[in-house]
Amino acid sequence: MAVSPKAIFLKAQEQGASDVHLAVGVPLTFRIDDVLAPVSKGALTASDIVKVIKMVLGETRYKKFREEQDADTSYAVSGGLRLRINCHMERGNPSMAARLIPQEIPSLEEVGISEELAGLCDLQEGLILFTGPAGVGKSTSMAAMIDAVRTKRPTNIITLEDPIEYIFAPAEQGIVRQRELGTDFGEFGRALRHVLRQDPDVVMVGEMRDLETIAATLTLAETGHLVFATLHTPNAMQTVDRIVDVFPPHQQAQVRSQLSLSLRAVIAQRLAPKEGGGMVAVREVLLNTPAVANIIRENRTPEIASVLQTSGKEGMCTFEADAKRLRKEEILSEEGYDQVLAAVKTGKR
Repeated sequence: MAVSPKAIFLKAQEQGASDVHLAVGVPLTFRIDDVLAPVSKGALTASDIVKVIKMVLGETRYKKFREEQDADTSYAVSGGLRLRINCHMERGNPSMAARLIPQEIPSLEEVGISEELAGLCDLQEGLILFTGPAGVGKSTSMAAMIDAVRTKRPTNIITLEDPIEYIFAPAEQGIVRQRELGTDFGEFGRALRHVLRQDPDVVMVGEMRDLETIAATLTLAETGHLVFATLHTPNAMQTVDRIVDVFPPHQQAQVRSQLSLSLRAVIAQRLAPKEGGGMVAVREVLLNTPAVANIIRENRTPEIASVLQTSGKEGMCTFEADAKRLRKEEILSEEGYDQVLAAVKTGKR
């Protein structure tokens, strides 16, 4: 295989890979159905990887990468294939990880969003959080919901991303403005402060990564905007704690009050092997009912676990319950079902 971005990424697409890894001393590696598989005979050298990174970043951004030792970007290959790419250094050597982005934004049905969750697309305001570790499809699920929102009503949607992943095609109604960190804005917190002057109906925050971003996102959600955001937390209970704990102690009571009023849903997800091949999203869903709002406001977050277990009729579910449903419908494989249960038991939810 030629050591060029186009050749590598098209080969990954052809083999159905979700991720591509380039590291010195090991073969070119693809992640296919969550399994790492070497796809080249020989090991990659530093010069091989530098060549690819230079072609992806360009000379100017490559020089900046060498100074900062990390770089996030998006990359497009002729034919419509797009990738989210991270370049980094390890043991003094250049390295790269790339995530393939599907060319079409999937529908709610294709990503397994239930009717109850689909109803969230009718909301006019509030905060909807997608959580989970990196690589579990948060951006895909969120893009599907945002795309569904704009088919229902004319909306001015503004996304703040690092980098831009899915491209929203022009619609018959409404506007979508997609802004990328480093190219279209400098900092998430600053961009969120200014977004109020851009007449948004819906705002998408690629990642709530620090106190300033979280504070600005909560303010947006409580001032009449529908806000979608992601957070790297494994489940609903830890999501609430993470948001509150990032603030100084003297502000936490106020933040719990804000969150209890503005939060609409926490959708935590992970991927597990699908029956017949591929991966499927397994979700834990917390909806902010009056009972949940009281729990958040009164700092009784451990009680969220029991609410999730007893509120299935309201559209909530635990990972275990969702895995059981998917297994019963023969969507989740037996291996996948066992993986989910094992992860929950060991606390890796």
